[in-house]
Amino acid sequence: MTLVALVAALAAAQLAETPPSGGPEVPFVTTPLEVVDEMLRLAGVGPGDVVYDLGCGDGRIVIRAARDRGAHGVGVDVDGRLVAEAREAAARAGVADRVEFREQDLFGVDLRHATVVTLYLFRRLNLQLRPKLLAELRPGARVVSHQFDMGDWKPDRIIDVGGHRLYLWTVPADPARRRALEAAGR
Repeated sequence: MTLVALVAALAAAQLAETPPSGGPEVPFVTTPLEVVDEMLRLAGVGPGDVVYDLGCGDGRIVIRAARDRGAHGVGVDVDGRLVAEAREAAARAGVADRVEFREQDLFGVDLRHATVVTLYLFRRLNLQLRPKLLAELRPGARVVSHQFDMGDWKPDRIIDVGGHRLYLWTVPADPARRRALEAAGR
């Protein structure tokens, strides 16, 4: 599938809230580096952060978070080939000691250590993941999604970068607000 066809399929899939047929549930589409940098800036990633990228693909987000912002990172992907590629890229970038890549389903990941979670998943998956994010992330943790929102969970900010929409949410400290968002996401 060409990149143009894949992007068209992703756009159509978002409208239908289903993945394109004939491919993985979340096909790997490379996030442009300027978008990666803006995602990290939008989340305010710094040396004290632990960035989890769910559906990490080639690992570029956690690698840049470690290399350029001094953070630690965990990338998660179900595709073992991409996980191996990400590990090699981290070694080449000199950050293999600060990042980890796991071949794992994103719903099985323990997010309690994350201070930032990045996503480039379909809206339907974001909505399914929302209760887990709210239940496991600590108050003040940031979630940045490339292109797809989380339904009625109002983002703190929305920005556009060269035609790519980015959403930022902060996990609320108020337990009642968290429970309400979790329940609404189910």
